[in-house]
Amino acid sequence: MTDAPDAGVALLYHFCRMQLPAIVLTRERVREHLHRTLAQFQAKTPQPVAWSAYLASLYSLDWYLCCGCLQNLPQAWEMLFAMRTGRSDCLLLDALRARAIRLYPRDEEKQESAVTEFWSQLIVSKNAETLPIMARYDGQRPLAPWLIRVFQNWHISILRSGSPTQSMPEDDTIALPMPGRGETRWHEAFCEAARDWLATLSEQELLILGLRWRYRLSQREVGHLLKVHEGTISRQTDRLRDRCLESISKNLTDAGWAGENLAEYILTEMGGLLVDEPKLSFLALRTLLATRGVTLEVGIGQSVADS
Repeated sequence: MTDAPDAGVALLYHFCRMQLPAIVLTRERVREHLHRTLAQFQAKTPQPVAWSAYLASLYSLDWYLCCGCLQNLPQAWEMLFAMRTGRSDCLLLDALRARAIRLYPRDEEKQESAVTEFWSQLIVSKNAETLPIMARYDGQRPLAPWLIRVFQNWHISILRSGSPTQSMPEDDTIALPMPGRGETRWHEAFCEAARDWLATLSEQELLILGLRWRYRLSQREVGHLLKVHEGTISRQTDRLRDRCLESISKNLTDAGWAGENLAEYILTEMGGLLVDEPKLSFLALRTLLATRGVTLEVGIGQSVADS
C-alpha cells in the first residue's frame, strides 16, 4: 500500500481540527489511522482502492471522531454520547435502546444489558482475536447508522442461534457500491417502495416475513408454529424474497436508479426497515398467531410454544 499523500493528509487534518477543535490528534496520528482504515476498507473491496477515491468518499468528521474515541480522548466520547441520528433526531444511545426494545420485547433487563454490553465493546473486544467495534469502522459510511446496524445484526445473530455469548460479527455488512452520498433520496424511495410492497402481503406472508427475516426463527420453528412442513416455509420464503426484489427494484429503477448491485442494496436496507415495521412487531405477530390458536411466548427466537 502506498503512503497517504501529504496534501490529502494535511487537508483532512486541518479540516477536522477546525470543525472539531476539542479533539486533538497529531497529523502523524491522523496518517496512521488513515492507513489503518484504508486497509480495513480494502479488505472488503475486490478492486484496488486509490487514495484519492478513498479520501473523496470519507465521512471525515465521523472518521475523526471515531479515531478520537480509539485514542480514548474524553472529548471524543462526550461527542459520541451526544451524537444524534435518524429523522427523529434522537440520541445514539436512545436509538440503540429503541432497537433493543424491539429485539427483546417485554424483557427490560435484557434490553438494558444489550446496550451496556455493546457500548462496553466499542474499544475493548471480549475476544482477543477480534477487533473492537470502533476499530472496524472504515469511514465510508456515517458512523451513527453504522453503529446501529452492527448492534442490530449482532443481536439478531444471537436470537437466531439462541446463544447469549455469540461473538460480535466482524462487520455489519459487506462493502457495497451505493449511490453517492448526495443521493439521499434513495433511502426515502426505498422506504416508500418497501412499505407499498408490505401492504400487498397476506397474513401468512407477514408471519413468515416477521418470523424468518426479522426474528430469524428456523424453517422448522416457523413450520411448527404455522402447522406446515418446513419445505413449504422454504419455498414461501424464497417466493417472498423474489417478489420483494422484483417489486422494489422496479420502483427504484423507475425512479432513476443507475447504480450497481441493486438487489444487495435492497436486502441490506430491508434489515433496518423490518426492525422498525409495526406490522412485524412482537405484538402484531402474536396477534396474528392467536387467530390460529397459537401462543407466541416472550423470548421470540428462543422459545415458542403451542397454546
